Amino acid sequence: MPHDIVNGHVGHIGHNHPHDSDHLHSHMPDADRAEELKVLTTQFIEGFVDAKDKMSYLRIAGVPLEIADSEGGPNLKLVDVTLTTEWQVGTASPSFGSQELSYLPYPGPMITERTNMGLVYVSLRVKHVEDLRNFMKNHKAAGADAS
Repeated sequence: MPHDIVNGHVGHIGHNHPHDSDHLHSHMPDADRAEELKVLTTQFIEGFVDAKDKMSYLRIAGVPLEIADSEGGPNLKLVDVTLTTEWQVGTASPSFGSQELSYLPYPGPMITERTNMGLVYVSLRVKHVEDLRNFMKNHKAAGADAS
């Protein structure tokens, strides 16, 4: 079987292979990880919206009801879940040799909708909003480490 270099590793494409740490894992390109995260967050949000008992849904999903204060204060408590929807109606990028952005508005069919969730934690001193995408990245990484 041919070997290819992927992410600096020599190995079989699409093949798990052992490393020094005696565990198996696959290397997923960043674009694939981003797409997987998009699918997971979309499904999570849809499940939350449809859930009759939203608190049970959060517990089953492993969302902590308390988190530690990064500055050493009292734990923060989960009090709100926010949903935000945005529509990308165009794109802007730097123009060559100009201080002006190059702007391209999208025609109707190209306009895309994005919905995200925020987990709002508070204490008497601090308010922290955990973005669902960050939670999913960290939660998935923690789950992968446990296996």
